[in-house]
Amino acid sequence: MKKYSFIALSLLILSSMPYAYSQKGVFRNKTVPVSLSQVKVDGELRVRILKNFDRLEEEKYQPANVFLTDQQSGHWPGDTEGRTILGLVRDAQASGREPKYLKEIIRLIPQKLNEKGYMGKVYPYGTMDEQQLSGNGWFISGLIEYYKWKKDENVLGYIKSIINNLFLPGKGFYKSYPIDPNVRTSGIGEAIGTVDKKVDNWMLSTDIGCLFIGMDGAINAYKLLPSKELKEVIDEMIERFLLMDLVAVKAQTHASLTAMRGLLTYAEVTGNKKLINEVVKRWDLYRTYGMTENYANYNWFTRYDAATEPCAIVDSYIVISRLWELTQDPQYLPELDLIYYNAISHGQRENGGFGTDRFQPIDLNSLTVQIPEAHWCCTMRGGDGLSSVAECAYFTKRNSLYVVHYVDNKATLNFSKNSFLCIEQKTNYPFGGEVNMEITDARNAKSVAINLNALTDCTENINVFVNGEKVNPIVENGFITLKNNWKKNDKIKFTFDNKIRIINPLNKENYTNNLRKVIYGSLLLGYSGTLNVKLPEKVKIRKISPSLFQVVDTDIVLSPVYHLLDKKVIKGDTYKKQVLF
Repeated sequence: MKKYSFIALSLLILSSMPYAYSQKGVFRNKTVPVSLSQVKVDGELRVRILKNFDRLEEEKYQPANVFLTDQQSGHWPGDTEGRTILGLVRDAQASGREPKYLKEIIRLIPQKLNEKGYMGKVYPYGTMDEQQLSGNGWFISGLIEYYKWKKDENVLGYIKSIINNLFLPGKGFYKSYPIDPNVRTSGIGEAIGTVDKKVDNWMLSTDIGCLFIGMDGAINAYKLLPSKELKEVIDEMIERFLLMDLVAVKAQTHASLTAMRGLLTYAEVTGNKKLINEVVKRWDLYRTYGMTENYANYNWFTRYDAATEPCAIVDSYIVISRLWELTQDPQYLPELDLIYYNAISHGQRENGGFGTDRFQPIDLNSLTVQIPEAHWCCTMRGGDGLSSVAECAYFTKRNSLYVVHYVDNKATLNFSKNSFLCIEQKTNYPFGGEVNMEITDARNAKSVAINLNALTDCTENINVFVNGEKVNPIVENGFITLKNNWKKNDKIKFTFDNKIRIINPLNKENYTNNLRKVIYGSLLLGYSGTLNVKLPEKVKIRKISPSLFQVVDTDIVLSPVYHLLDKKVIKGDTYKKQVLF
């Protein structure tokens, strides 16, 4: 493993960071994702969203059960409550369905806060509990999403009390948050983090770095309710996070990715574009030392026996979508579909919840199920993740439309000068290679440019037709740009062949290049038999059905790790998918 000096990283100073992207126009007239109120997704994504929504309205997540005692929560006050509110709000917005129990959950909040107005114990001044800050961070984020949706002024008061009475009194202590690998205990911790030790002022978690989940909540609050005092606290937190060597300390990947989300939000709010470059650096570390071969996560950096965590997978999707949004760098586009189809989709279970997977320590070539459902955290974050995929269907920038994620949907997209397009999209992607879009209404859309994600890494033989007439598809920055005097009943057809690719593993510590994996378009393929198979050196693979692929001259049949709520994906020896050969 490449070593990163803790001392060298500790010398990083935010003001000295080089910014790798053009300063021009990154925040002014920036690209923005479609509002969930403007798009109605259909097909497999809608099935997933509704199934998750149904799960979040079952008994466990109803008002009488969602508020937990400190013991019930495993010493994560506010965590379950915040993630549940967040998941319900996001599922509701993405589906257009009103939640059954959310209003009652919100009504009960004042009864559940402590005398200081936040979740959990009131500790003596100077005692800092990173799990409490993390859980309240999720609580803030859930409340903010609810406020933005329903404009409930009471909710603003709850957010303010958490910030003023829990986060602001920590000023001066965040700069001493323990980040030295020699102080932190690595290699321990399971699916639910626990308080491991107390060092100076800090009660520390086995989820190393979970303080910075709280930082993300504070940043979300600052975006809504800016203040000088909160900015000073956030700046102190960010400075400490940027000094932390994520690999050396074996930070939790979920906490690290959530922190990256926060940095991107803060970059946008404050105009500090250098933070984008800091996220890029840490994303590269995550891909190298924290990402599994099916584009999920190991729960801690370099802990390759650790399970995946859909919470982190969702955060990885949001980070990469925001990196593309803020930089327009086409290298991030393919990773969106790779994460969605092979990690998020694999982690969702038959009941709509989300569970954890793993590459077995004794067999790192195969994907198995570890926990059928992580109902205490991942099921709720699944709603946030699926809704984020829906948002990635379209992005707009002035008079440009970017079609990023191909999914059945109907959308109304607004541009400048009272200009809009109503679009209906149908596709058989990712199993097939056809996307059809019809403009069902339009106004003042003569100058609107429609940019189609060319899927350049995973397709070939692309063709584009506008109203039946073939056009020359020129790819630039990952997109095919179409310009036309768009009007009602115009039709766009995009066809392509999904390539079958044989590629090397992501992780160079566990695997050498004599191991390979097989990808069809954006779908990772695996083998479900009992044998540990090897592919011939000069392997040829042919498609024999929409979801089955045969290794030529063998009996080996491969299929996607993707599934749509398949009941076979359960814990135990009944499910195993070899993905490295």
